[in-house]
Amino acid sequence: MTLSLTLACLWAVIANIIAMTPSSDNHWRNAYGLIAVGIPILGYVTMQHGPWIGMLVLAAGCSVLRWPVVYLMRWLRRTAFHGPAE
Repeated sequence: MTLSLTLACLWAVIANIIAMTPSSDNHWRNAYGLIAVGIPILGYVTMQHGPWIGMLVLAAGCSVLRWPVVYLMRWLRRTAFHGPAE
């Protein structure tokens, strides 16, 4: 297994361990950290293995961080159909 896939698997294990711990802010602070670390790992996986494996790793990351993705989609839909918030 390459270094990029090893890092992606390690990220997934750490994300699941974080999800099992109690949090006072519903894990949003942890989600921001996981996103900040996960984006370069995703780029590294895509660079080494191509876009198809990169999309699989992206789907795995989105399944772990589903609420930030839901809120991003809601925000994109709101700004696309109603203009920027003022």
